Amino acid sequence: MRFHAGQLRAWASRKRVLLTLAGVQSGKTVFGPYWLLREIQERGPGDYLVVTPTYPLLAQKLLPSFRRVFESGFRLGRYVATPTARFQFSPAGGRRLWRAAPDCETNVFFGHASNPESLASSTGKAAWLDEAGQGGFKAESWDEIQARLSVHEGRVLITSRPYNLGWLKQRVYDPWERERKAGRAHPHIDVVHFRSIDNPTFPREEYERARRDLPPWKFALMYDAVFTRPAGLIYDSFDEHKHKVPRFKLPDQWPRVLGLDFGGVNTAGVFYAVEMLRDGGVWTGRLYAYREYKAGSRTAAEHVHHLLKGEPSPPHTVGGSASEGQWRDEFRAAGLPVREPPIKDVEVGIDRVYGAHRRGEILVFEDLAGYLEEKLTYSRELDDRGEPTEKIEDKHRFHFMDAERYALAWAKAPAGEASDQPERVIA
Repeated sequence: MRFHAGQLRAWASRKRVLLTLAGVQSGKTVFGPYWLLREIQERGPGDYLVVTPTYPLLAQKLLPSFRRVFESGFRLGRYVATPTARFQFSPAGGRRLWRAAPDCETNVFFGHASNPESLASSTGKAAWLDEAGQGGFKAESWDEIQARLSVHEGRVLITSRPYNLGWLKQRVYDPWERERKAGRAHPHIDVVHFRSIDNPTFPREEYERARRDLPPWKFALMYDAVFTRPAGLIYDSFDEHKHKVPRFKLPDQWPRVLGLDFGGVNTAGVFYAVEMLRDGGVWTGRLYAYREYKAGSRTAAEHVHHLLKGEPSPPHTVGGSASEGQWRDEFRAAGLPVREPPIKDVEVGIDRVYGAHRRGEILVFEDLAGYLEEKLTYSRELDDRGEPTEKIEDKHRFHFMDAERYALAWAKAPAGEASDQPERVIA
């Protein structure tokens, strides 16, 4: 393999997590099999992981590149599709790689991150994640992969272009970038960046055509591999630099507000502390999002127990749609009264949250990973021209955003709209 300069920088990195952030057709996916092969050669027999966002992406793009190296090129074994997709090393392949037959079975397991549970049964020595920036690659899958690698302290290669401002940026790129700006190297994370044009085989004419014809945000994401706000982002009024804050001890006397989104699989909640002035309990107008909650397979009483645990006082709780009165009754019977939101229209609720962000009235503790993941990927579908439509993309996934909308519909209600709102909150 003749690496270009960007690939060589990635090859030289030995950090635990290596993000190769690169443009389309820049050579990031063809780099992956060689990186993984070196990890297997150095770490020895055992299990390894290759993960893509979806199965079609695995079958159409990654798998041919992988088999070209492992199966056709070095003749290390064979790919088996059922019952579990994996590459199985042969004894001859083991001897070719380690100069001795492996003392245990060695497999590379293939999975897709749209189903985190499918990744939960293996213990890996290293992993390669391709196009992990796509929306289908869930943050829960990233957590599961790290858990699978924990016993062997396995390394991870992520090859992706930026697609949105979700977990890949929040939990991998941003920590590395903070250290870089401070003049330090991150102890565990490395980011190698290269554009499409940095691949010597990529046509300059095509790069310039894309620059000329595409919207700037789309060109930046696709060809220059730069994180930028994509079109359709609903809460573009949320500014990470202004509205994310380090965690601090909240005064117990500040009132608490909880927004709840009910569900049998996932009941989600976002907690807010109402900032009060010291001289008499007057609300400043600012809310601090300080806690997130998401759990399933619990009774209403169990949810209430976990929601109230550690809280200085019962929160003013708002949640559910107009049709979810039974949920509110169940929670009330379990000891947590839940108000129905004063507005029913989703777009009106979104506007209320949007305006609060624009006025700087919602500050978010920077460790609320699930909330921030949703906030920075909550988007409208785009039409054929790349213009936002009214339809929310994958709306069913955004439980924290629904919970927040319920809470803000009440906490930020104009005078008279929420009649049961405590006077100290609207002072």
